[in-house]
Amino acid sequence: MPKFFYPVVICKTVQVKILDTTLRDGEQTPGVSLSVEQKVMIAEALDNLGVDIIEAGTAIASEGDFQAIKEISQRGLNAEICSFARIKKEDIDAAADANADSIFMVAPSSDIHINAKFPGKSKEYVIEKSIEAIEYAKERGLIVEFGAEDASRADLNFVIELFKRAQEAKADRITFADTVGVLSPEKMEETVRKIKAEVKLPLAIHCHDDFGLATANTIFGIKAGAEEFHGTVNGLGERAGNAAIEEVVIALEYLYGIKTKIRKEKLYNTSKLVEKLSRVVVPPNKPIVGDNAFTHESGIHTSALFRDFKSYEPISPEVVGRKRVIVLGKHAGRASVEAIMNELGYKATPEQMKEILARIKEIGDKGKRVTDADVRTIIETVLQIKREKKVKLEDLAIFSGKNVMPMASVKLRINGQERIEAAVGLGPVDAAINAIRRAIKEFADIKLVSYHVDAITGGTDALVDVVVQLKKDNKIVTARGARTDIIMASVEAFIEGLNMLF
Repeated sequence: MPKFFYPVVICKTVQVKILDTTLRDGEQTPGVSLSVEQKVMIAEALDNLGVDIIEAGTAIASEGDFQAIKEISQRGLNAEICSFARIKKEDIDAAADANADSIFMVAPSSDIHINAKFPGKSKEYVIEKSIEAIEYAKERGLIVEFGAEDASRADLNFVIELFKRAQEAKADRITFADTVGVLSPEKMEETVRKIKAEVKLPLAIHCHDDFGLATANTIFGIKAGAEEFHGTVNGLGERAGNAAIEEVVIALEYLYGIKTKIRKEKLYNTSKLVEKLSRVVVPPNKPIVGDNAFTHESGIHTSALFRDFKSYEPISPEVVGRKRVIVLGKHAGRASVEAIMNELGYKATPEQMKEILARIKEIGDKGKRVTDADVRTIIETVLQIKREKKVKLEDLAIFSGKNVMPMASVKLRINGQERIEAAVGLGPVDAAINAIRRAIKEFADIKLVSYHVDAITGGTDALVDVVVQLKKDNKIVTARGARTDIIMASVEAFIEGLNMLF
C-alpha cells in the first residue's frame, strides 16, 4: 500500500531538527503533573520516536524536575537532554548540576515582558544579562539554545540585535518564540527570512496555538529557513497548547517534502502514552492521533474506501502506527455490512440486507453508538442464526467497603469448562473486569482498549449504557451492556465482547 496518496510539494531537502518540550511546556498544561518515573517513561518514548532534543523540564523549578533531568540524562539516550533556564546563574548551575547536555535559555524581548520581569530596566540591560548568562553557561560546558521570549510582540530590530549579541557570546542556536500565538503564517515567514539574513546561527521556532495557527506558523517558519522547531506530543501546553509534533511532522513530509528523524510509525503509541500519563484526553477529531482520524462511517465513503482506500484517506493509517476502523451507524451502507458479514461467513438475500440496514440505522437515529456486538446480533437475528455463546457468566459477587479494597469473585463457563476466579481493583467495576480477565487468561490474552459509560436517564436508578473495546491479537471489537447497575452493565459488555473474540 502506498504511504501517501497526494503529490508532495518539494520545498527543500534538508532535515529539520525537533526540540520536544512535552516534559516542560507540555507539563505546564493546567492540571498536568508528572512524576520522575513518568517523565523518564515519556523521555524514553520520545527518544525511541526519534526527536533530536528532549527538554526534560526546568532544573531550578523543583527537586522533582531536577531529579527527572538528572535521571533522564543518565539513561544514555540518543537525544540531547535539555533544561529550560532563565538568564540567571542559579538556573544555569541547576541545569549543569543535573547533567543536562544543553539549556534552552530565554530572555524577555518585548516591552511587555521586559517591564514585567525587569521593572525599570532597559533593553540594553537585557542584552548585557543575556551575554553574561550565555558566557557563563558555556563555561559550565552546556550547549546553549538562546531564545527571545515573546519575540512576536517585540521590535524585530531589537530581537535581531539580541540574537547578534548572543552569536558573539558563542550561543549555539537561537529561538524565535511566538509565546502567545499571535503571528500569522505569512508574518512568520517574513520574520524568519529577515532573521536568517542577519544572523548565521541555526534558528528554531517555538509556536503556541492561541489562534489555532501553531502548526501553520511552524511550517511557514521552516519553509522560510528555520532549521529547528519546538513542539509537544498531542499539542499539550499552556492555554491552547503548543505546536503538535505529530501534525507538523506529517504535514512537513507529505505536503512539503521536508524530512525529520521521526519514526512515524511510533507516533500513535507515543501519543497514547502521553495521553495516559498526562490524563489529558486527545479529542476524537484531532488530526493524526485522534480516534476519528482513520475512522469511517458514512455509507457513501466506506463504499468508495472498499474499492480504493485513497478515496477518503490522505495517508495510510499504518504510516503513523494505526489501523483503519469502519464503524456502523445511521449512515451505514451495504458495503460496510457486507464486509462484516463476509468476515462472519454469512450471506443475506436483498430483503434480509434491507432489514439489517434498517435496524442498524434505527439504533443510530436514536443517538446511540452502534457497536460490533449490536451489528452481529442484528445480522444473526434477521438471518435467524442461533449462535452458542462460548463464554457465559454464571455468578458474580462484589465485596466493597469504606476501608476495604474492592474485590470481585466471578464464575464463568468457558467452552463448557467452569472457571472461578477472584481479583481486587481500584473500584468494583475494575475488580470485576480483573476477575474475568484472570478467568480467561488460559484461553486468550484479551486487552481492554477503551471503556465508556453514559447515563441514559436521570436519577439514581438511571439506565447505564457501557461500551467497551476489547482487543485480541490484531482484532478489536466493540460491545455494549445496558443495566441500571453499572457493574452488571460493564460485565455484560465485557462478556459480549469476549464472545465476539472467542
